[in-house]
Amino acid sequence: MTTAEFTVDRTDINKTSFQEGCAAADRALEPGEIRFAVERFAFTANNVTYAAFGDAMKYWNFFPASEGQGFVPVWGFATVVDSALDDIAVGDKYYGYFPMASHLIVSPAKNSPAGFFDSKEHRAELSPVYNYYTRCAGDPGYKPDLEEIQMLFKPLFTTSFLIDDFLEDNDFYGAGQVILSSASSKTAYGLAFQLAKRKGLKVVGLTSPGNVDFVASMGLYDQTLAYGDIETLDGDTPTVYVDMAGNGDVRARIHAHFDDALKYSCSVGATNWDQMGSNKELKGPKPTLFFAPAQAQKRSADWGQAGLQQRIAEAWVSFVARADDWVEVIEESGEDAMNRVYASVLDGSASPKKGYILSF
Repeated sequence: MTTAEFTVDRTDINKTSFQEGCAAADRALEPGEIRFAVERFAFTANNVTYAAFGDAMKYWNFFPASEGQGFVPVWGFATVVDSALDDIAVGDKYYGYFPMASHLIVSPAKNSPAGFFDSKEHRAELSPVYNYYTRCAGDPGYKPDLEEIQMLFKPLFTTSFLIDDFLEDNDFYGAGQVILSSASSKTAYGLAFQLAKRKGLKVVGLTSPGNVDFVASMGLYDQTLAYGDIETLDGDTPTVYVDMAGNGDVRARIHAHFDDALKYSCSVGATNWDQMGSNKELKGPKPTLFFAPAQAQKRSADWGQAGLQQRIAEAWVSFVARADDWVEVIEESGEDAMNRVYASVLDGSASPKKGYILSF
């Protein structure tokens, strides 16, 4: 297996570096540690959001890199290749949150047949949602033939589920219409899938002109519009805006067009990370950043952790049954592939129909 690292300049995420060799591959383990070899991971617009909000949301803090550099976090599978713990065996396979690197050293805590939490000190104040590693052999939902779908969609769909639940928990702020930007993104159409189950709610998808046909063909949105057609919507309809794109111009137009009829403005992603703009002088409600772990923690308190996971699992099963129809899985490996895929997702030129799985 190639040992390597892919890092990003924290001050300019257009700049990347691919280094042969990986510190986590060679360092001797300390007591209580294990070493993962990262097999494969997905790269989607969600990972661009991690980079765009790397400092603001502390995404860079999960996997410390060299000075000025950052590891973009990714979701994927890894195998234990070295263990200093009696209860974690070499060869065990796990699903979880990894750096774009060939190896990772973690310190498992609260280990069980289902998985463990990484107890590294630098992760102690970060959300536990990202610190948990699921053991494949102990996961009743794990299916080897669905690994690609799990990597591409599972973390995004969990966010989609929690946004839908958050909106329902707040009675959709009295609105009967939800507008989603970046409607072709996986988090957006996972949310649309959930919202489509709710009676009496109109779901509108906004996307670039080139993606209108693809988004409309999914059958998830009641109406699909190009960004240039925002003003054709009825501005008096009580509306919630869920912003996956982070585009400042689109956000300003939505706020101006709906004004007082805009009941809530929910900021989620940054697929248009380089056009985020300012929230100053916006009409209507102030955009509020959605933080999925906060809603997950609320529902864990309401339903218990097992109850929350059961609800997510039930929704996931129904989503997976259709997700295969919406994505063409593309598997690539090596430096050239990572540079090309990263650049295309970053600049928005990547096809929404393609789901990229990468490896070193």
